[in-house]
Amino acid sequence: MNQDNHEYDPALNVFFNVVGSFMSLSPESKNVFAGIMTKRELPKGTQLLTAGQVCRHIFYIEKGLARTYYIKDGKDVTDWISVEQTFSVSIVSFITGKPDIRNIELLEAATIWEIGADDIQHLYDHHHEIERLGRLLVSQGLVQMQQRFDDLHFSTARERYLNLITMHPTIIQRAPLGMVASYLGITQETLSRIRAGLTI
Repeated sequence: MNQDNHEYDPALNVFFNVVGSFMSLSPESKNVFAGIMTKRELPKGTQLLTAGQVCRHIFYIEKGLARTYYIKDGKDVTDWISVEQTFSVSIVSFITGKPDIRNIELLEAATIWEIGADDIQHLYDHHHEIERLGRLLVSQGLVQMQQRFDDLHFSTARERYLNLITMHPTIIQRAPLGMVASYLGITQETLSRIRAGLTI
C-alpha cells in the first residue's frame, strides 16, 4: 500500500478504533501506519510463526481465530488464543529479535494484517506519535502476560473458565476443547466437569 495515498482500506477503520483505545492517531499517522500493513486472506491451519524462527511480524486479526503454542516434553501447550480485533505475536521474540519456541497457527480461515518489525521501527524513527503508540501496545502486552501468569497461579480452574467466557465467549464454540483446556492450564476432563457443573 502506498504511504503517499491518503485513502486506506475501510476495514482498517476498525483497527484504528481498537488502537484508539490507547491513543488517537492523527490522519497523517493513520495513513503512514496503513501504508506498512499488508492484508492477507489465509486458510485454516496456516502457520504464521514456526518454532525456531524470529517473530518479525505483528498479526492483527480482522477475522478468524489464531493460537500461540509450544511443545514441552512432547506435549502441545496452548499459550494464547487471539480472536477478532486483537493481536497475535510472540512479543519477546519480536522485541529481542531472537528465535522463539512458540508457534502461531490459524484455527480458522482468517483475514489478517501483517505489520513488519523493520517497517514499524522505521515509523518509530520518523513519527513520534506512532512511537508512543508502540510503547503503549507493548506495555499492554506485558500487562496481559503478567495477568495470565497470575491467573494460572492464583485463580481456580473455574475462575479461569468463567473469566474466559466473560471476555471471549465464542472461543469455547470455535476452538477445540483440548486447546481451550490447555490454555486454561487444566485437563480436558476438568474442563468438561466445570462446564457440566455450570449447566446443572
